[in-house]
Amino acid sequence: MPTRAVKKSEPFDAEYYDRYYGSARTRVHSAEEVGRLCSAVVSFVEWWQHPLTTVLDVGAGVGLWRQWFAKRRPSVRYRSTEYSAHACREYGHEQRDITKWRAKERFDLVICQGVLPYVDDVGAAKAIDNLAAMTAGFLYLEAITKRDLREVCDEGRTDVKVFERTGAWYRARLSKHYVEVGCGIWCKKDAGVLFYELEAR
Repeated sequence: MPTRAVKKSEPFDAEYYDRYYGSARTRVHSAEEVGRLCSAVVSFVEWWQHPLTTVLDVGAGVGLWRQWFAKRRPSVRYRSTEYSAHACREYGHEQRDITKWRAKERFDLVICQGVLPYVDDVGAAKAIDNLAAMTAGFLYLEAITKRDLREVCDEGRTDVKVFERTGAWYRARLSKHYVEVGCGIWCKKDAGVLFYELEAR
């Protein structure tokens, strides 16, 4: 069972974004670091020769992935959503709750970075099903786990007021829909992508 829960008041306000995205002293990642992540994920999708014409960014934050696509892949149709009303106002995202919402269309790449640990077990399981329903090719998922909180995360730069779950919990639910190919990248089982044996689990 989770041992930590999010605050009941609006947790994703201007103060939250200033701390975890704005301040060089306390932000989780810089725009340059996220840019390298974008390049890596997109390069792998292109390596596996899957079309990349549409992208859905769930929990898009300050829009760093959007900036990367606008500069590096301007022909890609990019759509961004956020739970935070503040982020939607400031950065132009659609306000959506991934535990309850799914688009009718499917996307070549779905990004969900740092979202699922903020919702309880029931909500996270529903969110994974919704993400899968909208994925035509690949999902990039970042979700810190109980082990990450203990061994990896810097509490000065990471919001640790989240629901603690094991990696096994996430994998059990993701594996119903996806093949795990590493580094947070998951391929939809019906995407028709061929992998070398040691590329995927």
